[in-house]
Amino acid sequence: MALLVSLPGGNQAMTWILLLLLSAACLQAGNSPGSNKVNAFGVNQPAHLSGVQGSSIEIPFSFYFPWELAEDPQMRILWRWKKFHGEFIYNSTPRFIHEHFKNRLILNWTQPQTAGVLRILDLKKKDQTVYFCRVHLNTKEGTRIWQTTDGTRLAISPAISTTMQSPSMITSAVTTAGLEDTEDQRNPSLVNLGATVGVVVATAVLITPVYVLMVFLWWKQRPAD
Repeated sequence: MALLVSLPGGNQAMTWILLLLLSAACLQAGNSPGSNKVNAFGVNQPAHLSGVQGSSIEIPFSFYFPWELAEDPQMRILWRWKKFHGEFIYNSTPRFIHEHFKNRLILNWTQPQTAGVLRILDLKKKDQTVYFCRVHLNTKEGTRIWQTTDGTRLAISPAISTTMQSPSMITSAVTTAGLEDTEDQRNPSLVNLGATVGVVVATAVLITPVYVLMVFLWWKQRPAD
């Protein structure tokens, strides 16, 4: 756009001064706080988040717009995944949850709030993708719909196993190990006792016939009455 200024007397110096002042005023007005958001609207989401399989995660979001809301704005929050035009996985009204996320999605948001949180429970490896928040609402100028373009990229890492044996299992293992260690070893005291019993029995077996023979001979040789 060109701006022509003419002053009496043809004072060109004054003309250039006025042009510079007007240009500076236009630049200042354009850079004033809030001037770029007069007609702005959008959705804010974190660019990246990470979670662990089996745990839960929250995706915060907020949105802004310049329009005046209708008497009944009928605000709705929807979520898509994988790509900008991907499948819908959540709809606040009417309530809808994708089969893959059955009983695993919770939206912490109520109308007319402009911020909330989408919580994903029991994270799975397949949940690793991009998530897009979409806003529907009615204004005095009509229905407005918009969605974040970049979304939130969610990374899922495998859970670290921390399984430990219970005390009963450990005790059982120790007991079993002790039995295995002593299975092929005899107790010295038991060995000695067994040897002693064996000697006594052997001696009794040898002495008993001799004693019986002596008693028989003595009976034969005694004087007859």
